[in-house]
Order: sequence, then structure tokens, then C-alpha cells
Amino acid sequence: MSLDVLCIGHAAYDVLFYLERFPSENSKTEISFSLESGGGPAANAAYLLSKWGASCAFAGVIGDDYYGQQILVEFQSVGTDTSLLEVCSGFSTPLSLILISRQTGSRTVVNRKAVNSPLRLQPTALAEVSPRILLFDGHELEAARAALSAFPGAISLLDAGSAREGTLALADKVTYLLASERFALQVTELPNLASPELQQSCLGILRRRFGTTTVVTLGEKGLIVHDGERGHQLDAFPASAVDTTAAGDIFHGAFAYGVLNGQPLWETLRFASMAASLSVSSPGGRQSIPLIAEIERALAHAQ
Repeated sequence: MSLDVLCIGHAAYDVLFYLERFPSENSKTEISFSLESGGGPAANAAYLLSKWGASCAFAGVIGDDYYGQQILVEFQSVGTDTSLLEVCSGFSTPLSLILISRQTGSRTVVNRKAVNSPLRLQPTALAEVSPRILLFDGHELEAARAALSAFPGAISLLDAGSAREGTLALADKVTYLLASERFALQVTELPNLASPELQQSCLGILRRRFGTTTVVTLGEKGLIVHDGERGHQLDAFPASAVDTTAAGDIFHGAFAYGVLNGQPLWETLRFASMAASLSVSSPGGRQSIPLIAEIERALAHAQ
């Protein structure tokens, strides 16, 4: 079966609480608004790509519990192929409690992730799919390695949220390293990325270490990218932040969509950046995914 994208990594169920102020310890707080949906970096990217009409599969591990069932139903609602999604008996599906500030849109995440054996994608299962693009978040290292071996001609993307075993092991093996500011600072040991000089130093270190096209996302400060020849900087599009949940995942999914459609790198970055910018203006994770037409309209009016 020919696929546009195979996403491999973490799936969770997110419960979002919207707070007027962050609660103090040993206190009680009431809220009037909450949201729930599936979550996880690679899982959110798979959901977005499926919603936008790409043929997409997700490979990861969930439990045979209530939250796992909700994740399955949500994937099915947008047509995501779940044939490589392992439903594990007795395993507790990862659950995230996300507290969002109504004043700033910033979020605090508490994640319950039970220890489980890693996902292992068998050659016979991989033989059933033929993806053009692979997207990893580093949570399922062995499965990602198996996919890279099985599909050497596929374009590969790594969502590197932090420097840990999976992201560090995959960073020099992918076509595009899409790194968070946190990952970049952990790897380079720079004090911050506040100046152009520090940003260029960061890109140089990452490029020399991993040798691939490198993007570092900086939230409201935009992003920096090394395209193999030199570094560039892209400002963030203006946005009134209501909720930043899943904005990074939406950026990565939209980036994969641009690559899938053959857009040049700079156009892909602008498209993904606008998708993330529009998402923070609405509450929710998957609920805030914009329509492609909205992104294109916004880009047409952007500077």
C-alpha cells in the first residue's frame, strides 16, 4: 500500500484545563472550560496530515483502555491508517493533564507515561506500506530505525523536542532535523539564542554535528534554519496567543505537508509557521488545527 506519510512515535490522550491563574500548592481551583483530545507529537502530526487529505499511517503504542479507545476513534474519524498502531493489553495509555493560562496562553504539562516495551515494527508489517515521507518524534527509536532501513528512499523528518536517546540517535540520520530551542540549547550548551550571533553559532554547531538541513523553532521569536549553505532567520507571524498547546506538532505536520507537495524549503517554512501561528489563536490542541485555505489566505496577506 502506497502511503504519503508514516508517523512513528508517541500517542497520548490530552485533558486541557483553562485557568485564570495558576493554582498554588494545597489549594482548590474551579474552571468553567476544558477540552479533551488525542495528543502526542507524532500522533498530532499524523492526525493533521490525515485531516488535510494526505494518506497517513501512525505507528505507536496505546493501551486497551478508555483513553486508547478514544485515540483510535479520533484517528478513524480522519482516516488515519492504524494498522501499525499496537494496542497493548494491560498497558495504561499515556495521559497528559495540560494547564493553560487564560492570560498568556502558555501551558504546563503533566504527563503520565507508563514504562512499556518499545514498539518493534516487523519487516512483514513494513512490507505492507510504502511511505514517501517518514516523521519521527524520537519516542520509538527501534521502530524508527526499522523504518529508515526498510525505506531508504523516503524523505525523513525528526521532531526533536529535547535531547534524549531517541532524538540524539536519529538526528544525523534524517533529511530534516526540526529542533526545538530546548533541544538546541541542550546540544550546543549555549546560554541562550537571544542574539543573531548566538543563533548562527547554534546552527553551525548543529550542522557540524548532525550534517543535515536543520531548523530550530523559537516560539514567538520565529525560527532559524541552516539549508546546507548558510543560516537564515524567519520571524514569527503575529498572533494573539490563546493556547500554545500542540503548536509545535502542528508546525511539524504542516512542514511534512509542504515537503509532500514539493514546496521549496522557504515556502514550506512559511506555510508551517503560519499554521502554527493560526493555531495558537484558538483553544485546544487538535481542535486548533487550521484549514489549508485559512493558511493560504493568511499567507497571501502577510508581509
